[in-house]
Amino acid sequence: MTFLFRSFIDFIKRDERWLLHTVLFLVLCYVVLSVLVVMMSTTSLDTGITLELQEDHSPGLDRLMNIISWFASIPGALFTMGLAALGFLWLKKKTEAVFIFAPVLVVPIVSVIKRIVDRARPTADLVRVVQDFNHESFPSGHVVFYTVLFGTLTYLMYRHKDIPNVVRGLVSLLSITLILSVPFSRMYLGAHWFTDVMAGFFLGCILLIGLILWYDRIKANRGISWY
Repeated sequence: MTFLFRSFIDFIKRDERWLLHTVLFLVLCYVVLSVLVVMMSTTSLDTGITLELQEDHSPGLDRLMNIISWFASIPGALFTMGLAALGFLWLKKKTEAVFIFAPVLVVPIVSVIKRIVDRARPTADLVRVVQDFNHESFPSGHVVFYTVLFGTLTYLMYRHKDIPNVVRGLVSLLSITLILSVPFSRMYLGAHWFTDVMAGFFLGCILLIGLILWYDRIKANRGISWY
């Protein structure tokens, strides 16, 4: 998985048109989902996928899915970013220790979008709701935050080849696993619909690309070339 991430980054860096095309594709996907959600608050696809995921529920699986989602809670996010910052400081990488907190910037962006779209959360009459939430549903803030935070961590591991390979590999594997698993966690818990998590992923990727470009610009301005 890390190899695929590295290959994709190298590929789009060789031709900036591919980066533009990638961003335009992500924006298009996000816009299409947004229009769909505004036109139809709940689709049969949304309910069908959630009910399928919840078919074999159990207390143990409930706990696992809650653990997967924990890293976007305030304690979970602070723990993850704080631990990563301490690691970068220990490696004498002060810029990275500060930059790892940049994903927090996506929180107000998601909050504004949620209020504009104003989509209701899944309800107990349609699916199994493990935990009630009061905020709007679209897009999934957990998915956006995971994509940006753990995507940033994966990118930093890819760029800093002076970090031991074992550490780079483990951090990247865990990060990508969380990015891929949190959409299922949110749907299983009855917190979001399929269209919520997909929109969250597309928006998260757009914001992640923006943060990566910002980070590379910071390093370039300091006379450090990655390429």
